[in-house]
Amino acid sequence: MRDDRDYKIELSSAGTEAGERQITGEASSRPFLSVHFACCNVYCRIYRNVDRTRYEGRCPRCAKPVTFAVGSGGTDARSFVVK
Repeated sequence: MRDDRDYKIELSSAGTEAGERQITGEASSRPFLSVHFACCNVYCRIYRNVDRTRYEGRCPRCAKPVTFAVGSGGTDARSFVVK
């Protein structure tokens, strides 16, 4: 099969630029909570903040904010419903 395109992309050697995150096993293990926003009937992942003190996010449709604190005496649950 002949390829007449004037460009070729080799993804395996694509390096990372400033601000671009490498795809590694580390990125896939980033802690998150699974949240169902009842207001718009959508599910979303909420990720832990940089300080590791809370999980912060917003409903992807109506932008309703939600915060979950991280601390001792909490819960091991990973799924929540926000009304």
